[in-house]
Amino acid sequence: MQMTKEEFLLKANAASKNTLMETLDIEIIDFGDDFLIARMPVTPRVHQPDGVLHGGATAALAESVGSFASHIFIDTEKLFVRGLEITANHLKSVKDGFVYAKATFLHKGRTTQLLDIRVTDEADNLISICRLSTISLPKTK
Repeated sequence: MQMTKEEFLLKANAASKNTLMETLDIEIIDFGDDFLIARMPVTPRVHQPDGVLHGGATAALAESVGSFASHIFIDTEKLFVRGLEITANHLKSVKDGFVYAKATFLHKGRTTQLLDIRVTDEADNLISICRLSTISLPKTK
């Protein structure tokens, strides 16, 4: 029996309990065959001292959505995902509202994956462009 989109999103967000994703209020809000979208509120909890979104919080959002995208497209009974490298180019500041991260695959190999993550604000302005490489490794018993 296959889950509905709503059931999947509930399960995915429940998996974030007691993690950095919960700490930053990151929520997965949509997915498709080749993408995953999450959002994060921009509040003082994720600001740098001068009152704008901290680049580290943006990178955490990007790595979270990219790693989760890699995770949902593998056999989780046999494999687990780890991030290898992330780059982030921050293009615009945000003080409040939400930012959205959309991860899409540039390469979806059996062992390594490369994702493009575009972070935008509520008006769809580009905030950051990130690249994440992940690796799928066998679980050991």
